[in-house]
Amino acid sequence: MPLRFSEIQHARTVDMAGEPFISIQPPTAQYNRPTPDVTSTSHTSVKTTGEPLLEENKHRFVLFPINHDEIWDFYKKAQASFWIAEELDLSPDLVDWEQKLNDNERFFISRVLAFFAASDGIVNENLACRFMNEVQIPEARCFYGFQIAIENIHAETYSLLIDTYIRDPVEKNKLFHAMDDIPCIKRKAEWALRWINDSDSFGERLVAFAAVEGIFFSGSFCSIFWLKKRGLMHGLTSSNEFISRDEGLHCDFACLMFKMLQQRPSEETVKRIILDAVECEKEFVTEALPVGLIGMNSQLMTTYIEFVADRLLEALGCEKHYLVKNPFDWMVSISLSGKTNFFERRVSEYRKARVKTGADRQQKEGKGDRIFDSNADF
Repeated sequence: MPLRFSEIQHARTVDMAGEPFISIQPPTAQYNRPTPDVTSTSHTSVKTTGEPLLEENKHRFVLFPINHDEIWDFYKKAQASFWIAEELDLSPDLVDWEQKLNDNERFFISRVLAFFAASDGIVNENLACRFMNEVQIPEARCFYGFQIAIENIHAETYSLLIDTYIRDPVEKNKLFHAMDDIPCIKRKAEWALRWINDSDSFGERLVAFAAVEGIFFSGSFCSIFWLKKRGLMHGLTSSNEFISRDEGLHCDFACLMFKMLQQRPSEETVKRIILDAVECEKEFVTEALPVGLIGMNSQLMTTYIEFVADRLLEALGCEKHYLVKNPFDWMVSISLSGKTNFFERRVSEYRKARVKTGADRQQKEGKGDRIFDSNADF
């Protein structure tokens, strides 16, 4: 570990060639200090709660043996789905943007991208400042660490889309600062941000961010897929397909973590959080930034958001609330809520070769040696 600048002792001497040089010597005083307990989490917010996922774990620094196979499988699925912004070809989009979209459609898309560009940073703020600090299970930390990297790619992609489509520097700057300048985006951002510093239980905050990734994104994802259905903006819709699958995996992981909690919030509390998010998203896509601008039916979009919310409630072990059907049958194969298994139905074909998944890959002895199969069918 490099020494702090203030700890470097300078001894000006002369080498054999007669040139002065700096001799760096570690301060001896630091070796007389008491050895710190490196397994202690006293510097974090972790408390003894009786919750296994959050209990201080002195073995958290070593990954093997894998003790939570289902969590580990989610991490391997995330690895297998890795992609980067450079894989997208945005050049055909410029023709559609300038020649095939009208002003309302360009306005709508730019605001959706502005929300997305900010939202991934909010998700990462929660992961880095709260969840990574609280959860003591190393397999879960692997997933969260990888999720942070993926959210960075999402943020880069949305920023790149804005930078590509928007020529006016004033408008571009406004979109990059949408959390401050655009009220409808600010309201959604504030809803998510308040949960980061919230003192409520880990379980409630877990539900809230499942709602962010499962509900707050659903209307916007759906609206961009509507453009795909019309054969427009191939680069944008391809990125939307990648990102919606990533967010679906993140939301499913949140539901898994929730089910593993021994001290879960009541169903009433879970529903209160989810329904509050639903009302916020409905307002966003039907009033603040109406989907009618791109030719979609606002009432059907409202129903779709309710449908997504019911699926999320079920995944969290609760009863459905809205009891509605999916009004957009074309979303079944590609939407966040459609339970698309992209390891069986590889619509986008962006899996990375030779990354193994599956709980059946146990070790020859116990849970240590994972099997690598270079002949796997990808």
